[in-house]
Formats: sequence, C-alpha cells, structure tokens
Amino acid sequence: MVGQLGHPRPVIRLGVADAGEVLTLQRAAYVTEARAHDDWDLPPLLETLDETRAALSGLSWGIREAGRLVASVRLTVTGSVGVIGRLVVAPDRQGFGLGGSLLLAAEAAAPPEVTVFRLFTGSKSVGPLALYAKHGYRETHRTPENNHELVHLEKTRVR
Repeated sequence: MVGQLGHPRPVIRLGVADAGEVLTLQRAAYVTEARAHDDWDLPPLLETLDETRAALSGLSWGIREAGRLVASVRLTVTGSVGVIGRLVVAPDRQGFGLGGSLLLAAEAAAPPEVTVFRLFTGSKSVGPLALYAKHGYRETHRTPENNHELVHLEKTRVR
C-alpha cells in the first residue's frame, strides 16, 4: 500500500503496548458515529484501557503514518467464523483507502479454518456500509440498538 506521497503504508500487527493509542484513535473515530446515531453510549466510546489491552492480546492490526497510528482493526476467531471489529480510521485520514486496506489485511491474515467473516455497523454509518458492500459483505439482519439499528453483514471467504 502506498500513501499519498508515495511512502509505503504497511499494515502492522498491534499488541498490548499499543492500547493507549488504539483507544485514543477509536474514541476520535467513533465520535462521528455517535453523532450520526445520536447515541453517546456506543461500546467503543465506553471501552476502558484495560478492555482495549485485553482485546489487543488477540489478532489486531494497524497502519501508521509518520509514526502516528491512523487506523486499526481487530479479528476474533470462533471456529470457522472470523468477526471483524473496531475497524477505525482517524477522522482526518478517512476516505484514503486505509479502512479497505485493513479489512483486506484482516481477512488475509485470518487462520485457515475461517470460512466466513462477520461484522456489524450502525444503520446510519453511510461510509462503513458502502465500504463493506464494496468488499463483498452482504446484510444478513438488523437488530435494534437504542434509537437506531445495527446492520449485521457477512462474507464467505474466497480462497
């Protein structure tokens, strides 16, 4: 992946030591979602540093630009299902392909037993919904969440 100025933007593994940066990035990215859904109790905004550390002990990746963490994603594997979560991009870096790069990287790095990927986003998350559709995710169902809905999406792994 090449950045705007021709500099590489490699996808890197994240770990527990990155928790503070990931939490800061996550909160910045989800403010837009909270506004769109008029819901300030979104789990990513309420997650604690300890919860972030615990999550980062699993599979997670990020992209840094000039040393700054600008995007991150997590993957939780249960049997043949890979659940993609907390795909976030810094507000000032959205629209530059970082989210798509991380989505593809998480799918590619999933263990071989994963045959399907699942994720969800808010019903008013126009950008993420378009991104997921572009990458082959299809809506399976919706569930109520405060004053909006969560859109659940799925994609069969292509080998």
